[in-house]
Amino acid sequence: MSMMDKLKGLLKGHEGQARTGIDKAGDYVDQRTQGKYKGQVDTAQDKLGDQLGVDDREQRPPQ
Repeated sequence: MSMMDKLKGLLKGHEGQARTGIDKAGDYVDQRTQGKYKGQVDTAQDKLGDQLGVDDREQRPPQ
C-alpha cells in the first residue's frame, strides 16, 4: 500500500477539513511570498486536492 493510499484512507469522511487545510496552507504561502507565486500555488492546491480525492472546487468561493 502506497503512502498516498494510506493518506486517502485517513481522510475518509474528513474531505472538507482536508480541503480547508490545503486552502489555508496555500493562503499562507501566498501571504509569505506576497502573491508572487499565486498561480503556481493555486495549481498545486488543485493537484493535491485531486490526488487526495478532496476536490470540491465548485464549492469554494471565487478568489
